[in-house]
Amino acid sequence: QVQLVESGGGLVQAGGSLRLSCAASGSIFSINAMGWYRQAPGKQRELVAVMRDGGITKYADSVKGRFTISRDNAKNTVSLQMNSLKPEDTAVYYCSARGRDLLTPYEDDYWGQGTQVTVSS
Repeated sequence: QVQLVESGGGLVQAGGSLRLSCAASGSIFSINAMGWYRQAPGKQRELVAVMRDGGITKYADSVKGRFTISRDNAKNTVSLQMNSLKPEDTAVYYCSARGRDLLTPYEDDYWGQGTQVTVSS
């Protein structure tokens, strides 16, 4: 079993910054990518940022230039630095990973429980 635990969420004023962190643990065989999704009330979950093996990154258009993803493959951690936050960034942010655990013969997606980010006007 692979577990993901997020931290760093909270309440911040518009224009402020937050840094989210996530650590994967458990019976990990391999992880190929780690990233962040978010879901606002009444909306679908959307990709925020992801980093694949080799350092390849992808960002949602709405966060380009404001958010930066970083990943430590050796530690199985991923972080999201969020600057110039806007009220529309308010959502539950979920850490995700794609990989394999020791007893699974195929890749799967793993999810954290989520951390609330609230940006006030």
